[in-house]
Order: sequence, then C-alpha cells, then structure tokens
Amino acid sequence: MPQLPITDNHIHIDVKRGRGLEAVSDFQKAGGTHIFLVTLPSRHLGVSVKKPEDYKLVFDQTIETAAKINKTGVTAFPVLGIHPVDILYLSEENGIEKAVEIMCGGFDIAAAYIREGKAAALKSGRPHFPTAPEIQNASDSVMSRVFELGRELKCAVQLHVEDMTPKSAEEISKLAQKAGLSPEKVINHHATPLISAAEKFGIYPSIPAAKDNIEIALEQGNRFLMETDYVDDPKKPGFVLGPKTVPKKTKKMIEIYGEEPFWRIHQEIPSRIYDVEIEL
Repeated sequence: MPQLPITDNHIHIDVKRGRGLEAVSDFQKAGGTHIFLVTLPSRHLGVSVKKPEDYKLVFDQTIETAAKINKTGVTAFPVLGIHPVDILYLSEENGIEKAVEIMCGGFDIAAAYIREGKAAALKSGRPHFPTAPEIQNASDSVMSRVFELGRELKCAVQLHVEDMTPKSAEEISKLAQKAGLSPEKVINHHATPLISAAEKFGIYPSIPAAKDNIEIALEQGNRFLMETDYVDDPKKPGFVLGPKTVPKKTKKMIEIYGEEPFWRIHQEIPSRIYDVEIEL
C-alpha cells in the first residue's frame, strides 16, 4: 500500500440516515486517510430553514460527525456551507432579498465556528443549472459575501457552481479578488479537468475521480485535488461516487505516474489551501 496521505476533498457522511461510519471504514480500508467533510443540504437532513439560526442545526451535525470520524483514525476537517439551491426554495417562500439575507446570516454563523477553530472552510456557490437572472445575481451576492468572510477568516472557500469553463474560472476569480480573497483560496468543487484554465486564474479545481478525469487532468499537471462528492443517501447508494473511489483511483494511478504527483494532490495542496496539517 502506498505510504502517503490520501485525501477526499469533498465528501458527505450522514451518521443518522446513511451508512455513516461504515462508509468511512470503506474509505479507510481502501487506503484513505483524510477527508474534507462537507455540510449536507438542509433539506437532506430534514431541516426546514426559516431564519439564519436554523442553519446552526446543520452545521452542528457536520461538526459532530467529524468528531465521530476522527475517533476512527481517519482525519475529518469540517467544511460548513449552504447548498446554493437553497436560494430557490428560500426565494419562493420569502422573496429574493430576504433569501439572500437568510443565507448570508447562516454564513455568519458558520464563520463563527471557524473563528472558534471548529471548522476548516466555507462552502458556497450558485445553482449548477440555468436560473433566472435575478437568482443568478442573488447567488453571486451570497458568494461574494462568503468570499469576504474567507478574506476576514483567512480560510478557503469551496464552490458548488456550473461546470468549469475558462470563462467561469475567470469570472469566479474576479469575484473573489473584488472581495479581497486570493483566488488561491478558492476551490471549484466537482470541477471539469481544465487544469490550465484554473491555474491561469488562480483557483483550484477539485476533480471527481470518475472515468478518465484524473488521467486528463494529469496530462496538464498536478495542480488539483480529488473528490468523490459521495452523498451517503440510502436512496442513492454510491452516489455521486463511492467512498472507496479516491483511494482506489490514486493507487491505480501511482502504478503509472509514481507517488510524487499524489503527494502534491493529497498533502501539499490541501495543507496549503486550507491551512491544516495532513500527515500520516
């Protein structure tokens, strides 16, 4: 087995409704060592959001789950976020302006956890499918506020956005810079393997370890992270990718490319972006 950290940059674990620690055990047995544990959508957890404080229930569960995972020998870093599609539900119920207010208030609560050292990063974005211009603008307003919090906290921001293109990479980079956050602190979750475009504009792609994504990425360099976006939903087993995927793909790729690129992908890059310690 390779003697290097293997990190899943974006994974969900649901200890109440999903496979929970069994999924973590699968990851560990396959060779995985570290995960960035991302908040599940509020609706997935059965939380009906009416006010910013309701997001506290969601964030608390993420932090509590991370604590349970850390007892298994896998290191979990909580990433606190609000799923971008919440803007749609909240707008229907409250109007767009109030929806933005609720989401930004939720992120203020998440930021407090990071100040206390209870979480590592924030996660924001915009719906990954076409929406009305006013929804797009509202999402960008929320995302810009999260970039401002990232600047204040000196923490990374994961993004859930549309498929990355050179144009979107440039646009996101400019939004971050306008808010005073270095694009080097921005991670495009579920990214397409456009390594060169991401590097040009400073952001980091986090690439699903599916099909030939990693091979395509490695042809351009090793400036990226790997993820599964596993959702731990019993109704969708193995969706998006199963918890074993990143370790198994890494070990397969090491046979071709050697260990060096994967030290950068799994240890050097995430350690620097998130300002955390990733060691065996």
